Amino acid sequence: MDLKSWQERLPAVSEVRPGRCPSCQAASPPVGGALRLHGHGTRPRQLWGPPVAGAPPVIVEVMGQRYRCLSCGALVVVVPRSVLAGRRYSASAIAYALALWGLALATAASVRARVNPARHVGDAAAGTWTSLRRWTRAVRERRLFPTVPLPAASATWREVAASAAAALAGQAGPASRAWPSEVRAFAGAARAAR
Repeated sequence: MDLKSWQERLPAVSEVRPGRCPSCQAASPPVGGALRLHGHGTRPRQLWGPPVAGAPPVIVEVMGQRYRCLSCGALVVVVPRSVLAGRRYSASAIAYALALWGLALATAASVRARVNPARHVGDAAAGTWTSLRRWTRAVRERRLFPTVPLPAASATWREVAASAAAALAGQAGPASRAWPSEVRAFAGAARAAR
């Protein structure tokens, strides 16, 4: 489910239950057997960034559905597809930032103003945003958007960001062709996140 639908109505436990445990691969439910992944409550998660491309950035709380695997004891949290494990920002917000910086050649400070909901920035960080390089490094190391093609190893950080953003924009679908590239990257990232 996409983030907007998820926020409008938290899906029932049975609607988003994984088909198998990602830890031990036990089927849930196995054919003719008892249910192996049981609902185990919800878990709140903060998500930073603009809710749509061009909107002011906000901090929203998303409730994830938790499951417990009876086979291995693992806890599994299911969230909307644009929520990335271990990342504060949505996949769409990160792609939007990479597109603004890499394709539109916006300054790091202006990208921060359009994507980061925090309004207080220290003097040392006023002209830069370390998250851009952190995300770009993660793209290069295949820890973020691992399916996007990479430019040559000698590419600059901006070139890596531009390459990733262009690939994500290409996943936005044919109806988005007239949209600006950063808006297309925002839309395409939600599809590429899972």
